[in-house]
Parts: sequence; structure tokens; C-alpha cells
Amino acid sequence: MAIGEWKTFLIPYEQAVEELKVKFRSIRKEYRRKNEYSPIEFITGRVKEISSILEKANKFNIPLDRIGYEMEDIAGIRIMCQFVDDVEKVVEIIRARKDMQLIYEKDYVTNVKESGYRSYHVIIKYPVNMADGQKEILAEFQIRTLAMNFWATIEHSLNYKYKHKIPEDIRNKLKSAADAAFKLDEQMLEIKDEIKDAQKLFEVKSSLVSDIMNNVLTLSSMGKLVESTRFQSQLNKLIEGGEVYELASLLKSTEKVLDMYR
Repeated sequence: MAIGEWKTFLIPYEQAVEELKVKFRSIRKEYRRKNEYSPIEFITGRVKEISSILEKANKFNIPLDRIGYEMEDIAGIRIMCQFVDDVEKVVEIIRARKDMQLIYEKDYVTNVKESGYRSYHVIIKYPVNMADGQKEILAEFQIRTLAMNFWATIEHSLNYKYKHKIPEDIRNKLKSAADAAFKLDEQMLEIKDEIKDAQKLFEVKSSLVSDIMNNVLTLSSMGKLVESTRFQSQLNKLIEGGEVYELASLLKSTEKVLDMYR
């Protein structure tokens, strides 16, 4: 295929990646708006480079006219999770969706690759509405923890550097690092509730501080410099070590003063 034909061929894959990123980011936002813990930490996506597609087609003897049917990861979505048990929750979310067809799953979290690679892969068929009608494409989800993703990124870079022939001593160190990363995931899982509570407390405090700052700025813009300076001074004392109830009380005080001048 000429470059122009490749660009046309990849259009539905590019659209699919953008749509899927938006959909799963919306799920994360929904959890946050409901003040619930989200198993999705963040999402990235990419479409394979033409050179990578050709390299893989050559490696696995895939004819060019069969690439769209046999190459499953031209469109790739990566979903990162904080904890190991979040991976299964994200997989369940994908299984339950009606806007895509699940083809099959590959569990490399339980069935670790020899290299130490861990991730959960889900292959789907996804309908894309194009200008000339609907087109179904294959796409791959990779769901993994932040530690797994860090390791996989390093391995990918080394594979690129050594053209998939990583020296044995480096492979052994990589395997040890993979085991250490998974051990970290297991330890974090043991204190998951404490971590979630701390994150929730941080979010509540951040929200209160933001609301107070908005009120202080509003008072300042109204010319009420004495009040805005006083509240800013009180806020400065609470930002580091203040309790939630103290910040909430200060917020109410700023709201009362604002109501007096409106």
C-alpha cells in the first residue's frame, strides 16, 4: 500500500482510539463525581505506526490484505490501575459493555510471561461510524497496575535497543525487577484501605481549599481587601496542618461574608 492508502486504512483505528479514551475517561469521572473510588487511574491510547504494522505482519506471515482481520493491536488502549484487584474490576466493566464485542482475553497477570511481563489483555471488535458507513475494527485493551506499566515500558525500550535480543544478564535483572514490582503491588494491596482513605482526605481538603480561595478572590475583586486578607491569612495557617472541620468552618465564614455584600 502507498502512504496515502495506509493513512486511509488507519482512519477508523484512529477514531476508535479517540472514542474509547473518551468513554473510559468518562467512567473514571463518573466514579469521582459520585465520590466513589475509581478502579481506573488513567487511560492512554495509540495507533500502531505503519513500520510496526509491517514488521509484525512480516514476523507472523500476515498478508497485507488480512492485516485488518488478523492483527489485533493496531488500535491499542492502555488502562492503568492503582491496585492489582482493580484490574479484574476494569475487565468486568469491559465485559459488561454493549457498544463492543469481546473476542477473547489473555491473562498475563496470573499467567506471567517468562520475561516477567504482567498485564491483562482484552481483544474486542469495535464498530466505528465513518462518513461512508459503519466499519468494525479489532482493538486491544491492556489493563495493568502502575508498577506493571513502569516495568513494561522499560522492557519495551530495552527490546527496541537490543532488537529483541536483550543480553542474558539484563534479562535476569529485568525478571528480578518484575518480581519486585509485583511484590510491591501485593504490599500496596494489603494497605489499600489506608491509601484510599488518605487519598479521599486529600481530595476533600483540596476541594475545600479551592472553594475558600475562590471566595477570597471574589471578596478581593469586590474591593473588600480587609476581609479577603484576613481570610487568606487564616487559610495559610490551615493549608498544611488544618483539619477538615476547620477548613469547612472557614469556608462557611467566607460564604457568610460574601452573602452580606451581595
